[in-house]
Amino acid sequence: MRVNTLKRAAVAFALALPGAAIATVVAAPAAHADACYTWNRNLYQGRSGDDVRQLQIRVAGWAGNRNIVENDGRYGPKTAAAVKRFQQAYGLRADGIAGPQTYAKLYQLQDNDCTPAHFSFSEMDNGCGSSGWSGGPLSASQTKQNALRTMWKLEALRKSLGDKPLYVSSGFRSRACNDRVGGASDSQHLYGHAADVTSRTPSLCQIARNARNHGFSGIYGPGYPDHDDHIHVDSRRENNSDRSSNTTSWSAPDCGINN
Repeated sequence: MRVNTLKRAAVAFALALPGAAIATVVAAPAAHADACYTWNRNLYQGRSGDDVRQLQIRVAGWAGNRNIVENDGRYGPKTAAAVKRFQQAYGLRADGIAGPQTYAKLYQLQDNDCTPAHFSFSEMDNGCGSSGWSGGPLSASQTKQNALRTMWKLEALRKSLGDKPLYVSSGFRSRACNDRVGGASDSQHLYGHAADVTSRTPSLCQIARNARNHGFSGIYGPGYPDHDDHIHVDSRRENNSDRSSNTTSWSAPDCGINN
């Protein structure tokens, strides 16, 4: 868990403007808030492109119960619904259209390396202590990109839990690391699609229950073997590179969660 120390005064000012001034801001191009990514047009259903794909990465955690937001660059109903949930969560006008107010909040949330405010590449890195994104089935760059999407889902989960800190105990694992800790032979950790999380508050069961609404197709927690002290979340349904079918698998029996 990491607190974002960058202060984006211009973004905060835009978000705080009264109604009359908001109309002026909405009509203006989105300001470049940091070195990560800048959106230059409003996005809504029917639009497509890399700017949609970048948005989908950041709203993937607002997919809704049992849903996912495909990272396909097409602004369809699922993306619109996720944007609307994101807007509702942060007190913005909830119309499902991504414009300056939505972008301003995203700029406020993200750091220059595109990670969300409360998570970092370092804590999602090789779970056995050595740094780097190599040693798994995918290229280092693809694994790192998958981990970024996982972090944005965790950011949404954290928000839904009242902004209570979540701690990642294991993110990406190389094959050697995964073997060392006794992970499944085709674990989602190998692909950057998984994280094991803990928290002082809320409870593990609260985390598991909320995770069902935030784009995670794999959830394992208390009552599932060897998961009584953490919650495992992953995106197996979106992983087309593993040997498993693209399904939803939830099991935390002590929390009343089963498929």
